[in-house]
Amino acid sequence: MPKREASDVDAAYQEISSALLEGRLRPGMPLRERQLAEIFGLTRGAVRKVLLRLGTEGKVKVIPNRGAFVPQPTRKDVQTVYDARRAVEAGLVGLLATRITPEQIATLRRNIHQHSRTEENTRETTVRLSGGFHNELVHMIGSPVLEEIVANLVSRTQVLVALFEPERESGCAPTEHEEIVAALEAGDSARAFKVMIWHLNQVEGRILAHLDQQEATDLEQVLRSAFGKGKG
Repeated sequence: MPKREASDVDAAYQEISSALLEGRLRPGMPLRERQLAEIFGLTRGAVRKVLLRLGTEGKVKVIPNRGAFVPQPTRKDVQTVYDARRAVEAGLVGLLATRITPEQIATLRRNIHQHSRTEENTRETTVRLSGGFHNELVHMIGSPVLEEIVANLVSRTQVLVALFEPERESGCAPTEHEEIVAALEAGDSARAFKVMIWHLNQVEGRILAHLDQQEATDLEQVLRSAFGKGKG
């Protein structure tokens, strides 16, 4: 792929990702190759690569012979992915509590401090920082295999948070993250395990409470206006 085309593909990927994490796209919205190709000035083949990458990350749903769509999960879909996160991350922090260092505690608290600055952060930044906290936890374990698993689960749920958790309720996450850090700092594996379960339950509950509230959104209006500003 020529360097310029690769750059344009990356720009399209970033713009669609940003639109998803800011909640500007709505559940079930079709992401049509032809329309996206016109918006971003790409070939349909290049757009297909972008959508497949987003699909691999769980940010969009790619259905063979039908196309790509913004996720429109059922309650069961949400519960299933959060069950997976609870199963993996509760054990993760239980283990981490036995070996975490003061430097690592400081790193986590820097994330929380930045995340708590809600008036300065964009919606996308808030969602990324929240997911980044969990990715940082698994990175501290030092297992590339576990990092890959958690990164995929976090990516999937970041979109759910952006789509369904009201921005006014996202401010709960830094406080909940601080509870996790306090347990880790105390070296209390049992408490860390329980607090992680509680935190993920809280996020899942906020998503489920708003799952059925949807508004119509025009894809071209969202992406073309935002992409044009970014290029200017």
